[in-house]
Amino acid sequence: MAKFLPFNGLLPTVERAAQVAAVPYDVVNSEEAAVLAEGNPYSFLHVSRPEIDLEKGIDLHSEEVYARAGKAFRKLCAEAPLLMDAEKHLYIYQLQMGNHVQTGVIGAASAVDYQTGVIKKHEKTRQDKEDDRTRHVMELRSHTGPAFFTYKDKAEIDALVAEECKKAPLFNFTAVDGIRHTLWRLDVETSNKLSAYFDEVPVFYIADGHHRSAAAARTAAECAPKNPNHNGTEDYNFFLAVAFPGSQLAIMPYNRAVKNLNGHSKEEVIKLIEEKFTVTPTANGTVENQGEFKMYLDNKWYLVQPKFDITKLGVIESLDVSVLQDNILAPILGIADPRTNQDIDFIGGIRGTAELEKLVNQGSHKIAFSMYATTVDQLMAIADANEIMPPKSTWFEPKLRDGIVSHNF
Repeated sequence: MAKFLPFNGLLPTVERAAQVAAVPYDVVNSEEAAVLAEGNPYSFLHVSRPEIDLEKGIDLHSEEVYARAGKAFRKLCAEAPLLMDAEKHLYIYQLQMGNHVQTGVIGAASAVDYQTGVIKKHEKTRQDKEDDRTRHVMELRSHTGPAFFTYKDKAEIDALVAEECKKAPLFNFTAVDGIRHTLWRLDVETSNKLSAYFDEVPVFYIADGHHRSAAAARTAAECAPKNPNHNGTEDYNFFLAVAFPGSQLAIMPYNRAVKNLNGHSKEEVIKLIEEKFTVTPTANGTVENQGEFKMYLDNKWYLVQPKFDITKLGVIESLDVSVLQDNILAPILGIADPRTNQDIDFIGGIRGTAELEKLVNQGSHKIAFSMYATTVDQLMAIADANEIMPPKSTWFEPKLRDGIVSHNF
């Protein structure tokens, strides 16, 4: 069963919460982070993207960058300030994007649960990204960017969370991107009660934050040998996570754009695709049904539907992104390994199909594919089977914010 414990949260003051909270480090590049943090000395981007305060072009993995992150974190703690709760709590975190609302619980997840598979993965991690996050976490001695978990809905948790949300929140602000963030701090008794309900949740699924979770496990493994009195209850054995019931999640598609046609003409590409798919001109790039996708080529949209029964394929092979990869991207367009091939770009669904049209129309890409979103049920089924999804299969919105609650160790 999953452990999800109350902890001594590190939080900004109510007055500074909106200024401190920042988008995750991995959804913006250095230039975008610098623009977002401009004129705001309290933005958590000074901690999560410390290179914005150093000379341009600096090696992002240099000692100077990590040292700057630690310095910025200590400065923010002192000046914002960020204050440590004296008692251990769980926190409710609600995000609203348009009409979509999702309400999760912030708690301390177990590094041991990650290592033993109680926290389930569906993606591979990259060594360089693990190294970066581990180094950053160790420099700060804090988990500041939460892992994004989901779980199969549990009525007792839903009921308790709904009751607590009737109370006045601690924070309630709307970020510059229009997303509303609301936070409640549960009292100690309620925190312990809710934590006990989570004891009955068999597993957590990582929705987003595989590298954060892996880095947390590495952090625990690095800290334990340095403590002669290690007993497994120390704060470094746990890490920051937000757990949402699966029914509330909004997964957007992760679309594809390819820079060339692998030596084929546009007519040849369509003819090759038609060997296994029905290709029909269509008005727009919105995909309405699972099992099909849209293709943008030569300023035109096409509906692409398989002639074969995808329900007879395996749990991985039947994913829409796998059908596209295995039958079009690899054999026709030459994208054998989408993780390393430089001719393919992945476009988050939040940008819409207009971004695909723009890339092709301006000539930087020759063809683009609009996908149907992977479902939460598919994500859970793949994780339960201990399988790995193809790269860039899911895009979750809205994004959690860094700095709202941190977990020191």
